[in-house]
Amino acid sequence: MNELTGPRAREQLVHLLRERAFEKKRVVLASGRESDFFIDCKQAVLTAEGHALVGALMLDALDALPGCDAVAGVELGGCPLASAVSLMSHLRGTPLPALYVRKEVKDHGSRRQIEGDRNLPAGGRVVMLEDVITTGGSTLKAVDKLHAAGAKVVGVIALVDRLEGGADAIRAAGLPLVAICTRRDFLPDDPA
Repeated sequence: MNELTGPRAREQLVHLLRERAFEKKRVVLASGRESDFFIDCKQAVLTAEGHALVGALMLDALDALPGCDAVAGVELGGCPLASAVSLMSHLRGTPLPALYVRKEVKDHGSRRQIEGDRNLPAGGRVVMLEDVITTGGSTLKAVDKLHAAGAKVVGVIALVDRLEGGADAIRAAGLPLVAICTRRDFLPDDPA
């Protein structure tokens, strides 16, 4: 792997996702919906190549959104995305801290809902990173948690948009969304 930006990098990422993350099988998604395919992005993202590719491509995608002070990921799938983007931003000389948004408040120790929150200035602007968007429900819940913590979410970047209404729900909430891939990258003949 040589290239970490542009169409070639996206092609490499799609290939890696197809090879390691995509499965044609019947599953129940986090939204409760049934589907005949599953994309477990972590299987690709957690490789060294996947980490580098998503970090670079999602960092590049930030250019299409309002400026931000940090990137955030929802546990568990969004956390490696936030770390990868944060690392790549540092390597490129434009450091952005990563935040992890817990689904539930930690029940011991710091009892934090958001990890890395000390790295975000009051009223800081955040871009939410998601691995897969279906209905947009988990993304919007995480946005609410960030708002409650005093952050201003300025946009969302999804690794994969399943094209099942989630992007519309996120945009209806007033948030711009950029998707690196869609279901058509995995099911090219699908009418969705």
